[in-house]
Amino acid sequence: MSDNLRRQFLDNLWRKTAGLPEKPIHLTPLPVDLDKTEWSPEFERLMRNRLVQGAFRYGQLQDPRRPVYDCVTSAIAHLKNFQESGNLEHLVDVANLCLVEFVTGKHPKRNFCSLDDSVHTKEIPE
Repeated sequence: MSDNLRRQFLDNLWRKTAGLPEKPIHLTPLPVDLDKTEWSPEFERLMRNRLVQGAFRYGQLQDPRRPVYDCVTSAIAHLKNFQESGNLEHLVDVANLCLVEFVTGKHPKRNFCSLDDSVHTKEIPE
């Protein structure tokens, strides 16, 4: 039993003893199950289609002679365009621009350091 599940069980045991209503137990899916649900094959298909088309326009991703592009500025512009228009194509372009920057970027402080910066996406009330 996970610590989280144990805590929820004990909390409900206390609540029941105190005459309070129990809270529903939240079961966290296993990572192997989340791996099947936390992705969009349609989004990936659209990304790949546009990356293939981009190879004709901008050059192949792994080609050392490929020009360097300002992907970050372009991604920000596409994100602003999505905010204004709602056109999902811009989100696919943002994702691809981020991928190209990840693979070919030349940022002077380029690194990967996985950390939780406590900056999280805000929930939009319905």
